[in-house]
Amino acid sequence: MREELRKYGDEAYDIVKYAANEIGPRLPGSEGENKLHDYMASRLEEIDVKPVKEKFVFAPHASIGGLPYAGWGGIIGAVGLLLAGIFGSMSAFAGLALSFVTFVYMAGLWTWLIVSVFKYKTCFDWCFKHAVSHNTYGELLPKDGKYDYTVFVSGHTDTSWTLKLSASQGKAGFKSVVVRLAIGAVSVGIVTVLALVTFIIACVFDGVQNGDNVDAMINTARASAVMSYINLFSAPLWVVGSFFLTMYNEKTECIASPGAMDNATGIAIAYEVLKYYRENPDKMPARCRIVDVNCGAEESGLRGSLAFTRNHKDDGMLENAYHLNVDSIADKEHFEVINGDAWLCPHFDKGLEDMFVDAMKEAGIENPGKMANPVGGCDSTPFQKNGVKSITFAAQNPEMTTYYHTYMDVPERFEAETVGLGLDVVLRVIDKIAAAEEAKRNAAVETPAQPATEPKTEAVEE
Repeated sequence: MREELRKYGDEAYDIVKYAANEIGPRLPGSEGENKLHDYMASRLEEIDVKPVKEKFVFAPHASIGGLPYAGWGGIIGAVGLLLAGIFGSMSAFAGLALSFVTFVYMAGLWTWLIVSVFKYKTCFDWCFKHAVSHNTYGELLPKDGKYDYTVFVSGHTDTSWTLKLSASQGKAGFKSVVVRLAIGAVSVGIVTVLALVTFIIACVFDGVQNGDNVDAMINTARASAVMSYINLFSAPLWVVGSFFLTMYNEKTECIASPGAMDNATGIAIAYEVLKYYRENPDKMPARCRIVDVNCGAEESGLRGSLAFTRNHKDDGMLENAYHLNVDSIADKEHFEVINGDAWLCPHFDKGLEDMFVDAMKEAGIENPGKMANPVGGCDSTPFQKNGVKSITFAAQNPEMTTYYHTYMDVPERFEAETVGLGLDVVLRVIDKIAAAEEAKRNAAVETPAQPATEPKTEAVEE
């Protein structure tokens, strides 16, 4: 970290400590999250930057935060199979009806999982209890107020529900969480397949039982009996398996993650970027607007960044813009650029990816990493999908750790120096963006637009 940035890095670490220790857990839409928004708004006012606080309504458990509901859904589906097996042996119609209802229910469950939990869409939010969160931002303009491009620097204010077992049992506990999730997902999938097969066999049996084809009646009756026994004896197993999925997280706020690394570090660095340029106007890139964005409800499926880009996609704020999302700067041996979201599909901006790699090397970071986010999503995705050049920057151990999304994510386990180094890298990237924009302006001056030529006309002989 450059010595001139040390005071800003130390102050960023103080913000992290205040967020984690004084405010504490900040579940999406909670009072704790709102306190951090108010605190960062007051910090913006301290440097004479007007904070803008935008409210949005969302459903905290409609996306990945509601994954335990999939477990309860699997349990309900398994019970439906059990009942279909019991009543199907007594009444073909009852078996058909129960298997149909179970299959439709499980198909709806998987539709929600794919659309909302894995793809972070908001179309099922109306089905869940709603809450209020905010996006708080402040912008710093050149002295004359004129700018050609915008650089957004963002972090998210909320913290995650605590993953059960992963903190108390170390890596073994985290692996236990993953294994239980896998067992739960497989159980829910098997329940869905069994419901479909049971329904198809019941439909065939209902169609042939009054016919003349004795062999068909015998075969479908046997198949129906086999499925009844399979459902009857295996349903308890799928109930237990699905129950594992209900244990995905602990919603008790008092032991939720205090979010020092994830993501008070991002919030603090984004703020210190703005403060640095406010106090050093000679270092401010020419014709550039810098915006510090505190995004809410990231852990609920990027709801804050989705709301921010929807609010501003038509007012010109996102035009000719760059977005630097800072998420988790704590593990000094694992500085890396996140170049895409596997679940959500987009690859982030290649130019910014290269800038971050070069900036990390210039800051003295050896072997800077590059990776795609394998699970979930980050706030870069909504910006990228709305035409903004976007990337995510992190310093987080990608392996299973005791402090990821647990009550052990505290500031005492990492150093102010690491946070300051993250700030150094972000400022270097902004300088590189400024150089690229200046090169574009110079190229435009050197290659003026050619005047339109008059169309040639041929003389017409009389």
